[in-house]
Amino acid sequence: QVRLQESGGDSVQAGGSLRLSCAVFGYTYSISCMGWIRQAPGKEREVVAAMDSNGAHAYADAVKGRFTISEDKDKNALYLEMTGLAAEDSAMYYCALESPVPPEGDYEDFRLGGGNWPCSEFNYWGQGTQVTVSS
Repeated sequence: QVRLQESGGDSVQAGGSLRLSCAVFGYTYSISCMGWIRQAPGKEREVVAAMDSNGAHAYADAVKGRFTISEDKDKNALYLEMTGLAAEDSAMYYCALESPVPPEGDYEDFRLGGGNWPCSEFNYWGQGTQVTVSS
């Protein structure tokens, strides 16, 4: 069974930094693309950063220059380094994976909408980690 486990969320002051981590378990295919999505209360889910297996990556305009996505292929892990955090960054952050073999049965997907995103559609998710930034 595929499982994505996020960690690293916390409550911080504005201007602070956090590093989110995501570990992938039970995924037997080569990971082609992964990313981070966030959702704040009352707002739509939005992709924050994404990275493919060749290292191509992209960021949402709101986080460019402040967030950095990286991976450790040996550990099947994904990271999101966040600096200069602001109140508007407060959200639940989800690690997500694009798989050519989607989950069995009903599942929720997230389409990135083209553009510069290296991934097309996330179809595996974690449970999320909460980031709260106080001003």
